[in-house]
Amino acid sequence: MELTCFVYPGWRPAIRPASSRRDWMDQSPESFAYRCLPLSIANAHGWEILNPFGFEAIWTGGPAPEDVEVRLDPGADPARSAVALFGLGTITFHVEGLLRTPPGWNLWVGGPPNAIKDGAAPLSGIIETDWSPYSFTMNWRLTRPGHPVRFERDEPFAHIFPLPRETLEQVAPRYAPIDEDPALRARFEAWSRSRDAFQARMKADPPANPSDKWQKLYYRGLDPDGVCPVADHQAKLRAAPFAREDLVQGDGIPRDPPRPAAAPEPSARPSGLSFAERKFAWVLETLERQRQLSGEASGLFRVEGLTGQAFLDHHYALNRPVILGGALAGWPALKRWSPEGLKARIGAQAVQVQAGRGADANFERRKEAHRVDMAFDAFVDQVSASGGGNDLYLTAYNSAANQEALAPLAQDMRVLSAYLDQARPGDGAMIWIGPGGTFTPLHHDLTNNLLLQVIGRKKVVMAPPTATPDLYNDVHVFSEVLDVTDPGLDLSRYERLKRVRFHQFVLEPGDALFIPIGWWHQVAALEFSVSITHTNFLWPNLGHETHPAA
Repeated sequence: MELTCFVYPGWRPAIRPASSRRDWMDQSPESFAYRCLPLSIANAHGWEILNPFGFEAIWTGGPAPEDVEVRLDPGADPARSAVALFGLGTITFHVEGLLRTPPGWNLWVGGPPNAIKDGAAPLSGIIETDWSPYSFTMNWRLTRPGHPVRFERDEPFAHIFPLPRETLEQVAPRYAPIDEDPALRARFEAWSRSRDAFQARMKADPPANPSDKWQKLYYRGLDPDGVCPVADHQAKLRAAPFAREDLVQGDGIPRDPPRPAAAPEPSARPSGLSFAERKFAWVLETLERQRQLSGEASGLFRVEGLTGQAFLDHHYALNRPVILGGALAGWPALKRWSPEGLKARIGAQAVQVQAGRGADANFERRKEAHRVDMAFDAFVDQVSASGGGNDLYLTAYNSAANQEALAPLAQDMRVLSAYLDQARPGDGAMIWIGPGGTFTPLHHDLTNNLLLQVIGRKKVVMAPPTATPDLYNDVHVFSEVLDVTDPGLDLSRYERLKRVRFHQFVLEPGDALFIPIGWWHQVAALEFSVSITHTNFLWPNLGHETHPAA
């Protein structure tokens, strides 16, 4: 959607994306205030309108407008500065712009969230900016008679963000006993126990590192079991700047010069690269920074009912991943591929599986997974009954060897005809079966893939191809960093990871995930899991034909 600020001749609005920083939060011991993610997100949730000139206001305590004295700094233009208009100790800022939202969207206007000003309180308003041809003002009320209140030049005097007009009246609020949702109660109680245990541990053995004093579950978007249940958790928020700054320049107000694009640190790129290689790394980094200007462009979304043409136009052709929520609803395999169902279909036929994976962290990077043959029913019994681990897994690497043994499952693979070529349902389909704890390290693929989650859940972490220069790609399609969620990861060694925006989410049974060519991902099974990856799309799948390492 667009938020437009129409500028009348002579107006010079200064509007910028809201900052998550606050002076009082900076001054908190160990900056602990920033550990409250809702606080930081609220701070950055919108745009700030800046005060054009510094001034001081004093209220006598009386009800009339003249009971407020506004003392402007030298050089201030009285026609553009705050004034006392309405009485009752209020001061009024004029907003130099006609702000317009799409139909059905209002604009919330108030003071900067979580910003504290001694002696003054901002007054909030909601404006129907989809039709109004009128400008509006931002008002503050002085609260302490005789106390001078200072507003600096370029200090935010208003905070704005759009919101749908009808949403609130469509909400049906109610109270409910917690036992109405047993799963929620169980998760809450698990968190409460873990919180108590964490606080007791911190009290008994305080860590030296300040960040270790913080449990971080909500900040990371994790359930008590360490799983992120949503695809769009945000730990940072950055609104896009208003375009066409040329319309508001030349007002004679000295401002800080625009900041140049941040140059990569000297150590940010491996040495010894050719000019062309360094140029390509710069292009990727610039494209990634540009993509992150838009939440719509850089986000990863869960969509239902996506047509084949919409999938092609908005995802496949654009190299943009998407979670197809509930895409497999009604698919027979969701019930047939239980452990017992799989054993009934395949029986004791010999299959090739990977064993001893957990003992060798680099097994996949070397393409040397320990492959063994065993009876399929015995394999399923072992992985479905185990307590979890990464030692026994049937993966894509075993597909060719197992094609004949697993052929009875091919009849269940005629699915998602809007995206996949039904003339070859088994061609390009790879089955993954393993216990909770099986893990595929950070890598990218050389083809487009559609991952179908059949049984169990999987936690997926993804990063775009434009982040490749910062992902330590040292062997074929793999990263030197196996697990970016490892709490013991030495970020002083892998400092460039801090620049990468990762997407983290959980695939539920019946979900499908489109993983485009070049998108980095790591996958961990949260319980006994059966998945399929398909490459038999209706459209050309080109990556493996052109990749230099293919």
